[in-house]
Amino acid sequence: MDALLKGKKIIIGITGSIAAYKIPYLIRLLIKEEAEIRVIMTHAAKEFVTPLTLSTLSRNPVIIDPFDQGTGVWSNHVETGQWADLMIFAPVTANTLAKMANGIADNFLVTTYLSSRCPVYIAPAMDLDMYNHPSTQHNIDTLRSYGNTIIEPQTGDLASGLSGPGRLEEPDKILKIIFDHFSQEKLLEGKRLLVTAGPTYERIDPVRFIGNFSSGKMGFALADQAAGMGAEVTLVTGPTSLQTQHQRINRIDVESSAEMSDICLSKSQSADVIIMAAAVSDFTVKNVRKRKIKKTGENFSLDLLPTTDILKELGNNKRKDQILVGFALETDNEVINAKSKMKEKNLDFIVLNSLNDQGAGFGTDTNKVMIINRKGKLIRSEMKTKPQVANDILLAISKKLSFQ
Repeated sequence: MDALLKGKKIIIGITGSIAAYKIPYLIRLLIKEEAEIRVIMTHAAKEFVTPLTLSTLSRNPVIIDPFDQGTGVWSNHVETGQWADLMIFAPVTANTLAKMANGIADNFLVTTYLSSRCPVYIAPAMDLDMYNHPSTQHNIDTLRSYGNTIIEPQTGDLASGLSGPGRLEEPDKILKIIFDHFSQEKLLEGKRLLVTAGPTYERIDPVRFIGNFSSGKMGFALADQAAGMGAEVTLVTGPTSLQTQHQRINRIDVESSAEMSDICLSKSQSADVIIMAAAVSDFTVKNVRKRKIKKTGENFSLDLLPTTDILKELGNNKRKDQILVGFALETDNEVINAKSKMKEKNLDFIVLNSLNDQGAGFGTDTNKVMIINRKGKLIRSEMKTKPQVANDILLAISKKLSFQ
């Protein structure tokens, strides 16, 4: 496949599941593509596939414990985690999912996971009742929220004799997922992206503000995914507790809409793509009090002024070779309103959110959007995690960049 995996450093993490028998074939496929493979096993995994088999196929010693009594070799989990370009954990039991989600670092596999800086793919495999249990689903959602990608288990006959979700994805399908990952790594290589995220706070006095419920999760997912695709990203974010996951992100923290406006307008001309995912306040307080306003029991009113329409300013000053993306959060006449906003603000794409879709909007880990381009073409998305939605948006952008 065009030597895409040649020299790529991949860690395969194996836990104690009957599905471990599939992993030797996956390793053979990866070695055939000239990838460099290191295997980490839990002690329970040895009951299903032998270290000798895996070390022979991977051409590297299998790591189970930090110190190998037989060889006297010491393995450093920090060095191992930072060596990898990609980590694939397959199969992953309910037990290891819980440890990874909660940082229980009682084996070499989890300590390496916690030390890694590369993208991580996790392929659960277990019986259907274990997979469907709320605790397992909670741990999967937690791992997604950390930026990991879940390789969904397939539905079919299970080792217990039952039939349902829980089967490990087939090795050739996992190989394709790995190829897709590395092929996307260069989609935005050399491009400069400006991304905004989170809310803005407009101060009333030293302790109060006007704001909104935006968590910043969508903007952060866009920044992380874009950096993973090779872009140099400037992320301008309002107040949030979120952390970026990638070294190619230059994060700038702001508080107010005025601060966000100043930064965005100053950075916009050097950007190839601008994605305005922040929920910027529409109004700011005319007279901010220097001291806390005391409660008197009487009515109190504020004079509000409109804030700068940052998206419109960027649209008015947009270069012909620049791509500008906005978001629309609507409750009625959604597509009509979104298209009107796109035309008014000179956008190339608008991403439509509906508050009528449960699981979408502010504060959630999932989103359901429609991506609309200048020609009115709609790309409808099912409910997905925000990193997956970010990936869809960036793929649409990369296709337009390739035709410019």
